[in-house]
Amino acid sequence: MKDYIEERAMDIANYIIDHNATVRQTARQFGISKSTVHKDVTERLAVINPSLARQVRIVLDVNKSERHIRGGLATREKYRNSSTD
Repeated sequence: MKDYIEERAMDIANYIIDHNATVRQTARQFGISKSTVHKDVTERLAVINPSLARQVRIVLDVNKSERHIRGGLATREKYRNSSTD
């Protein structure tokens, strides 16, 4: 694996852990696709640094369990703002 890919995977993992960031937020921050973020932290990071990969997995699992709540809040906010017309 190329050095810059390993470094990117480590940077992404640290960002996710430090900011409790979602895959979407991380992709936007690093200017890469969500698919790349996901591949870096699930497949590549497991080879590079398994303990860091486990820490990232915990954050991503929490985000996944909460995503339906965030989606509902976003929808509620959308309709709350549009009803003022």
